[in-house]
Amino acid sequence: MNSEPDTRPDLAMDVPPDLRYAAYARERLAAMSPPADAEAFALAYHLLQLAYLLVTDLETRIHRPRGLTLPGFRLMFKLWLLGPTQPVRLAEISAMSRSAVTNAVNTLERGGLVERRPVPEDGRAVVVALTTEGEAAVRDAFAEQTRREREWFTCLGPAEREQMTALLSRILRARPADL
Repeated sequence: MNSEPDTRPDLAMDVPPDLRYAAYARERLAAMSPPADAEAFALAYHLLQLAYLLVTDLETRIHRPRGLTLPGFRLMFKLWLLGPTQPVRLAEISAMSRSAVTNAVNTLERGGLVERRPVPEDGRAVVVALTTEGEAAVRDAFAEQTRREREWFTCLGPAEREQMTALLSRILRARPADL
């Protein structure tokens, strides 16, 4: 066994443990035969890790202290931009199931942040709309979330952020057809 310390830059002790693990796993997978795909693993791992950390950070620092969840805020944000919207449309643009949207709307409605309104031309249909309190809450949370998002992405320049957004959008457009 080699007693020399590992001095590879990707395993340096100033690198967070999750990234040291990712580098180790990528290296191990690169040495394996197919179907192991070290590059696909690394990309998925880093995207999932970033998403998990970002969601956790936004929930704990911004939304939970305001009595919200990130999914609830996301729905309120969409209503703020779109105006009154049918629940089925909210589900489509949120990548949420209809039941998840219904549950979130029920919670937000109990909190006085949204309300259901009948659609005049269709007696069975309803739209969800922000209340005055809901609009104030989404504006407040949005300002703080924007500040925090800037902190997260400050390591990237404007062109890099634009490129990363374009690449992620391309992946989302080409998602597997069975989703």
